[in-house]
Amino acid sequence: MLAIQKDILKKRKPARAKTLQRFFKTGPGDYAEGDIFLGLTVPESRLIAKKYKDLPLKEVSVLVKSPHHEERLIGLLILVSQFSKSSEEVQEKIYKFYLKHTKYINNWDLVDSSAEYIVGAFLYNRDRKILQKLAKSKSLWERRIAMLSTFHFIKKGELKDTFKIAEILMKDRHDLIHKASGWMLREAGKRVSEKDLRQFLDRYAAQMPRTMLRYAIERLPKEDRLRYLSLKSN
Repeated sequence: MLAIQKDILKKRKPARAKTLQRFFKTGPGDYAEGDIFLGLTVPESRLIAKKYKDLPLKEVSVLVKSPHHEERLIGLLILVSQFSKSSEEVQEKIYKFYLKHTKYINNWDLVDSSAEYIVGAFLYNRDRKILQKLAKSKSLWERRIAMLSTFHFIKKGELKDTFKIAEILMKDRHDLIHKASGWMLREAGKRVSEKDLRQFLDRYAAQMPRTMLRYAIERLPKEDRLRYLSLKSN
C-alpha cells in the first residue's frame, strides 16, 4: 500500500460513505453502479492531493485505477496540479495518460474536476477533433468529458466547440449529459456571448431535451425562458 493510500484511509468515515454512495447513484442499474466510497470530504481530498502533488505518474496510476472513489479523485487532482505546472512534453504525457484511463474517470465529479483542466487545456492550441469522437462514444463518461472539456475554451472566450459538442449530444438519452450540455451552454451565454447562445437556442430549442434547455436558459429573463420552453414539442 502506498503512503498516500494510508493517509486516505485514516480519513475514512463509514457513515458518510453510505450517504455518498446513495447520492452518487452506486446501486444496481445506476450510472455509478458498484462505486465504493470511503467518506472523505472534498476539502480533505484536496489537502491530501496537495501534500502528494509530486507523486510519480506510476503511483498516480495506482490511485486512478483504485476501486475507491476518493482515491481516483485524489489521483486526478494530482494530475491537474502537475499539468498546470509542467512543460509541454509532460503535459502531453498527462493528457495521453488521462485519455487512456477514461474508464476509471467514471463519475460526474471526477469528470468535472479534471476534464477542462487537462483535456481542454491541452487542446486549446491544438486540433480538437478528438472531442467529437469522445462525444460520440458509447461511454457516458467520455461524452461528458467531451462537453466539460469545452469549459476551458469558454473561459478563453471561444464558443464554437461548445456549440458543436452540444449539437452532437442533442439526442443523448442520459440526464447527466443533458445537465452537462445545458450547463456549458449557460456558461457560454453568461461568460462570453448571450447573443450567440440565443442564436443557438433559436435554432435548437425545440429539439433539445427539456433538462438541457432548462439549464441553458437559466440566466435569461423570465419572458425569454418561457418563450423557449414553449417551443418544445414534447
